[in-house]
Amino acid sequence: TTTTTTKNSTETVASFAPYMGEWRVEQAAHLLRRTLLGPSKAQIDLAVSNGLTNTIESLFSIPPEPAPPIYYNYDNDPNAGLGETWIHSPETEDLLGSTSRKRSLWAWAFLNMWENQGNIQEKMFLFWHNHFVVAKVNIWRKRWAYVNLLRTNALGNFKTLVEKITIDPSMLNYLDGNQNSVEGPNENYARELLELFTIGKGEAVGPGDYTNYTEEDVIQIARALTGWRAFDIKNNNDPLKASFNPNRHDTGDKQLSFRFNSVVISNEMEEEYKTVIDIIFQQEETARFICRQLYRWFVHNNINDQVESTIIEPMAQLMINDNFEVSNALQRLLSSEHFYDEAIRACMVSSPIDHFFKMVNTFEISPPQDIFKKYAIGKKFHARMALTDMVIFEHPTVAGWKPYYQSPNYDKLWINAASLPLREKETERFIDSFTVSGVNIGINVIDFVASLNNPSNPVDLITETAAVIFAQPITEDQLLSLKNILIPGLPDYEWAVEYGNYVAGNTDLETSIENRLKSLIGAMLKMPEFYLI
Repeated sequence: TTTTTTKNSTETVASFAPYMGEWRVEQAAHLLRRTLLGPSKAQIDLAVSNGLTNTIESLFSIPPEPAPPIYYNYDNDPNAGLGETWIHSPETEDLLGSTSRKRSLWAWAFLNMWENQGNIQEKMFLFWHNHFVVAKVNIWRKRWAYVNLLRTNALGNFKTLVEKITIDPSMLNYLDGNQNSVEGPNENYARELLELFTIGKGEAVGPGDYTNYTEEDVIQIARALTGWRAFDIKNNNDPLKASFNPNRHDTGDKQLSFRFNSVVISNEMEEEYKTVIDIIFQQEETARFICRQLYRWFVHNNINDQVESTIIEPMAQLMINDNFEVSNALQRLLSSEHFYDEAIRACMVSSPIDHFFKMVNTFEISPPQDIFKKYAIGKKFHARMALTDMVIFEHPTVAGWKPYYQSPNYDKLWINAASLPLREKETERFIDSFTVSGVNIGINVIDFVASLNNPSNPVDLITETAAVIFAQPITEDQLLSLKNILIPGLPDYEWAVEYGNYVAGNTDLETSIENRLKSLIGAMLKMPEFYLI
């Protein structure tokens, strides 16, 4: 089969106007690939039937929160038994030495991505998790509270989320807010608050001046954020709540630079961090910054001058008018003419998580009913991701996963000499199936093909499968190559007869049919087109 390359957004129609074009499988599948983790054929068909407006409404409906994580293979916690949640159980030295809660949280996160399909929640959680990075915090109740904060605010207010993350115990641990006091200000969080979380640096225009803020602003904002601490298990305080100590707070005036209109922040004690955030959010560049981040996550990484002026600017103004509510601006982006331009389809390399769930969810591999086996499989899924460069809860740096910020290659960084063989091996595992805790996991190719509209016709079978799993149509040469895998050297009617006889009840043909379909779909899952969304 032929190779393909990602496209460049300079080729697109950059219009923020509502999309009014045709609504078919191509458009519906494109929307779902960008907002879900591995949409199934049934979900694509439903989206086509419902239309763009209703599909967007469904994607942005607030789902019920999943049940909290449980112990699935640990029964030594005196306050929470096997099968019970540990999020209310105090930490102990014994528990800190155990990986039981870490394994549970890992499994839980993957089960959410596996089971809670149909809305944008999981993609937004991953977005915020990559935006507000927290790693290397080993009190797992804190980590769960951080995860829950991102999940419950995933489609809420950006400014509110910044306020909450600023005094989140995990963030205070990770970016050294605990060490930020009047005696020794620590600039780590203040720097990332500006550079990565809210307004961005901009171009360097002078010594210590980055267009959007200055080095002096970092120093002064760090002073304004002094006094907050998060506790660990050695304290009697609740480790899930931050505490403000007025004796550790810098009560002096903080003079910001001309980049923030030379405003002075006076002492407001425990409310002062909110004033800092108010000042940052008064800058229109803050809205543009987060809109660029959303654009790179859902649309494309190449933000040229045309995209900046015709997409980012109106999207940012819409967010400002909505007082930084995220949902409406993102819905408008995903409903725009620009988003449905053909050049936007298949223009991004899928992340390892997208690629993984394009096999799990697209082919409707269902989890077992047994909760303990389900968690064991979820943990196994996380372990497979740990072999890639996209490990949930363990970002390599505070900037997040490189393909979302490192220019000029961005998402192309997902594919390299190490990751490509891993993806191919994962494909083989799902085609051949594997066993976890006594549960067989694999793609049921016969069931999948039976869900197609006309599986007895090899051309229709291949093109319909391609429409589900690929973001762009296959070529005539690719069709012929794939057909030769399914029925090598045989006329189309041979497949029609054999498949028809199998469907009519001739079970002796099942092995032959299954092996042919495994060869076909296995080959399609290794094509370059499958790596694009």
